[in-house]
Formats: sequence, structure tokens, C-alpha cells
Amino acid sequence: MKKPVTIGIIGGSGLYKMDGLSDIEEISVNTPFGNPSDAVIVGMLEGQRVAFLPRHGRGHRISPTELNSRANIYALKSLGARYIISVSACGSLREDLAPGHIVIPDQLVDRTRLRDLTFFSDGLVAHLSAAEPFSSPLSELLYEAVQETGARPAHLGGTFVVIEGPRFSTKAESKIFRQWGCDIIGMTAIPEAILAREAEIAYATMAHVTDYDVWHETEEDVTVEMVIKTLLGNVDAAQQAIKNVIPKLAANPDWPCHHALANAIITDRSAIPEEARKKFELLAGKYL
Repeated sequence: MKKPVTIGIIGGSGLYKMDGLSDIEEISVNTPFGNPSDAVIVGMLEGQRVAFLPRHGRGHRISPTELNSRANIYALKSLGARYIISVSACGSLREDLAPGHIVIPDQLVDRTRLRDLTFFSDGLVAHLSAAEPFSSPLSELLYEAVQETGARPAHLGGTFVVIEGPRFSTKAESKIFRQWGCDIIGMTAIPEAILAREAEIAYATMAHVTDYDVWHETEEDVTVEMVIKTLLGNVDAAQQAIKNVIPKLAANPDWPCHHALANAIITDRSAIPEEARKKFELLAGKYL
């Protein structure tokens, strides 16, 4: 019998596959929320069974606004994932966070407008605490794993502002985000982090700084070419950091985020429609 999947990896721009996987199988997952970005690649890595999902699909064919994040998180949950390592590109809003650096953020600011931000609807309401949107213990382990590579300067903590995209910021927007105290900027951590919390999965992000957005007076404005060039230089570091963190999760630690729904569901259980019970069985069945 194969080991259960416990670790999910969501690869962002530049990370479309995970080297080193063995005993590989490709799984197409159907979810109540539609199709994930791509088939999930499941295999063994560092002695653990992991699931890899390219966030934008192979070939990078799905824009940030078009991402079906609910299907992506649900698919990983259905395979057994209890931890998700997200890899993403980001722009820097601080002089000292230079291109090539890696940031493990601890806070989020949501500036999206067009996305499904929760799993729960259709007769079941949950009010989730998002005070700590990332899993602190997983973030700390990921930070250690990045440091162990010695490849890039790493930073633990930071506020990640998430914009709708797919366009980059205007200069006025970029300067406002700096005034707000945001540290990095990207397009995909919302709603992923919140949906992972609703699914009771520990979630942390390895954000790779690719540019200075458009606020910096002496640096070039961000372009796709700039983003990809920096990311390709960081791919080896990202993959090695993931390999480093996997053994740290071998003991299958249990953290508060694994029980995030325990006090979040407000709907009277007797008022929940049967269809909703069936739809949300995987996510909330133990509380219903």
C-alpha cells in the first residue's frame, strides 16, 4: 500500500515541475468546484509522498484572475495533503528586499476584486479567523529550509499585498502600498492562503523577489522578461528548499490551523441542507 499524500506543493511562475520525484503517477481530480489548474503529479520525494500542482497549468495558460483556487486546494485536500508549500514570484516594496532574495511572509493584504474567496455557501456559513493567514510553524520550517540551501538571502516575515492582476501596478498604486507598510507584492496568495486555512491545511509561501515593482526611481519597471529571468535563476534554490523541508514534516505535526473550522461554522446544524452536507463533507464533515 502506498503512503498517503501529506505534502502539497503549488508551483508558481517559473516552477512548473518538481525534480527528484520517483514512483510518479498523474492524477486527474474532479471537485465540486470544477477542475484544478492541471493534473496533480504525485510521487515520492525525500521519503515522503507529495503532490505537485502547477498553479497556472503546464505552459502557464491560466491568468491569476482565472485561477480556480478552490478546485486546486480541494484537490490537494482530497489526496490527503495536510501541508502546502506555495512557491510564487513577487515584487519588492522595500529597498533591502532585492531581486533574488526569498521572503517567507506572515501577513496578507487583499486587493483582489473578482475571486471566490471562500468554499462555504449554499446554506453553510463559516467565519474563519484570518489574523494569522499563514501557518507560523510551517513558515519557520520553510525559512530554515531556505537558509540551509545557502543559495539566496532569506527573510522571515513580511506583509504580502495581493493585487488582482494580470496587469502590474501603476506607480501611484505601488507608492501607496509602500506607504501602507507592505513589503512584497504578488497576484496569487489570495485566496489560496485563506482557502487552505478553511480546508485545515497548514500553508506557507516561499516568495521569490523578481523586481522592485514600479516604485523604484533608479531601477527598471517590472516586466515579464525580468520576472522569468530571476525566477529561472532561483528554481534550483526553490527545489532544494522544498527537499530540505520535507523531512522536517515527516513526524506529521499537528498545529492549530489543522483545526481552524472547529469554532468557525455559525450555521445551525439542523438548518444545513443535505446537499450542502454532501458538498462540504471533505472539508467540514467532522463538525457537521
